[in-house]
Amino acid sequence: MFFEYKGVKPVVDESAFVHEQANVTGNVIIGKNVYVGPGAAIRGDFGKIIIEDGCNVQENCTIHMFPGITVLLKENAHIGHGAIIHGATIGKNCLIGMNAVIMDNVTLGDECIVGALSFLKAKSSFEKRSLIVGNPAKVIKSVSDDMIHWKTKGTQVYQQLANDAQGELKACDPLRDIAKQKKMTPLDYKTWDKTK
Repeated sequence: MFFEYKGVKPVVDESAFVHEQANVTGNVIIGKNVYVGPGAAIRGDFGKIIIEDGCNVQENCTIHMFPGITVLLKENAHIGHGAIIHGATIGKNCLIGMNAVIMDNVTLGDECIVGALSFLKAKSSFEKRSLIVGNPAKVIKSVSDDMIHWKTKGTQVYQQLANDAQGELKACDPLRDIAKQKKMTPLDYKTWDKTK
């Protein structure tokens, strides 16, 4: 759902897909081919949120900030299930792992990967292609070409999902007989597996 706050309405590109069970409030700009999953809370009431083209914000993510701050997710940022971004700048083509917490005034360089459950403390800054893990988080090595290739392919899957969901996601009543369920072609994991 979308909510106006103090006269400011979210702006969403027509190619983006925002699930009806997501909550987008106020000063939020969502770019092209963005996917926002159910349960995501993107709250631009204290400041501004910019989600650039090709990003995805998965189920149960929270994006917010302290007053006067702009949160920026640069092009193709990939925000995993349950992650929290609070007042941070996420570089181009970064991956934020599931349930990671990125605190205020954190700056991630392009193509960083943040491990699941990591905690990035306020005012931290990380160079391009850092692999960041832990609580408190630290850089353990550089992101390899193979790792960023795998990440990029995974983000492309979500860009395709944003497109597909526009016409293919529909509310329905459940079937009562499994024999009546249509067969679904599974995603070919090899199309984005890092080993291929």
